[in-house]
Amino acid sequence: MAEALIPTGHEAQSYVCLRSLSGHGVGSIIASEKPKVPAARSRYCSASVRVADPREDLLAYRDDLLAVARRPTVETVIPIRPEDSYVLSRYREQFESVTNVVVPTFEQLQAVIDRQRLIEVAATAGVPAPRTTRLDAVDDWTPQQLVKSRYNVLAEGVLPGMDASEIAVEKSLTHLAAGEQPDRRALREAMGHEPIVQEYIPSDAEYLVGALYAHGDPLALFQHRQVRGDSYTGGGGVYRKSVAIPELEAVARDLLGELDWHGLACIEYMRHEETGEFVLTEINPRMWQSLPSAVRAGADFPGYYWLAATDRRDAISCDYDVGVGTHLLHGELGHLLSIIREDSPLVAKPSVAKRATEIVASCLGDPNFDYLAMDDPRPFLRGVLNKVSN
Repeated sequence: MAEALIPTGHEAQSYVCLRSLSGHGVGSIIASEKPKVPAARSRYCSASVRVADPREDLLAYRDDLLAVARRPTVETVIPIRPEDSYVLSRYREQFESVTNVVVPTFEQLQAVIDRQRLIEVAATAGVPAPRTTRLDAVDDWTPQQLVKSRYNVLAEGVLPGMDASEIAVEKSLTHLAAGEQPDRRALREAMGHEPIVQEYIPSDAEYLVGALYAHGDPLALFQHRQVRGDSYTGGGGVYRKSVAIPELEAVARDLLGELDWHGLACIEYMRHEETGEFVLTEINPRMWQSLPSAVRAGADFPGYYWLAATDRRDAISCDYDVGVGTHLLHGELGHLLSIIREDSPLVAKPSVAKRATEIVASCLGDPNFDYLAMDDPRPFLRGVLNKVSN
């Protein structure tokens, strides 16, 4: 049986990939440095292997993935996490020598994981994006602003001074009220480089465009509206509904066309509450957390990726249903906990009781869940046990 290699931790999208691929007659090998991986407990998992921890030794991780990818049955590797998209692009020639991957060049990857460069690309493409400045160049703290890492992955070839065996994923985000100045030295020390400052976009909704491209040509596009994120201030989508908005597709096509993109892209947007424009947030070149939303609606991106990797792009036909809602149950719990544990001067905090009622109502109205499947319950149970034991 032909197989796909799926490197992962506890991410829900890895389970969705192997379940989807099974429908194409494709087996899946789960590779992880972590124990008790939910996807590895699935009836659709062909095998699971332990690999080096990429956060401890990225080169050892690369070599372990290459060793599995060399197996005669393995026909592709699917990027799930930031570490995977980096490794597959940085060492693209090595992976292409033993299997088939659909990933951007390292130059393309650098253009999207460097948020400052991405804003420049967006400007060239005519795509709305937040005003972005290096922290050391900001002299006006009057408006509401955000401070974040310039890079969403810190690694060799991205951040000067990094060793090839090192990688880190920086997700910290600081909200600044109007007139508030941050502790610049503390932020630089925490992130290990000069962060960026972005204007705060007043938004009435957040959106995601998932895409698969081949050398600048779109193979598949999907959209959803994020109803709730894993934090009340935003974050990855844990309750989403599929949509199809021409203006949103247009800005995604313009951006990916400017990049001459190749591979997967998860593009995040905010709709400006005053102008109605879709404002770019960032791009992640991999399968996204809310992938189950796309697959449930009929946009089978794991299957599309498999077809593209095995030179059957002409067989890809992306059509999906609008209005399909899906939930990441563990994420819904995290959303409630964020109301208790987090604070933001920019985003109003909802009532825990009211938000809990909304979550229950939406779960009853849209009973579609990322992990929970009656014909394959073990991944969900393993995920619950992992959450409880943390």
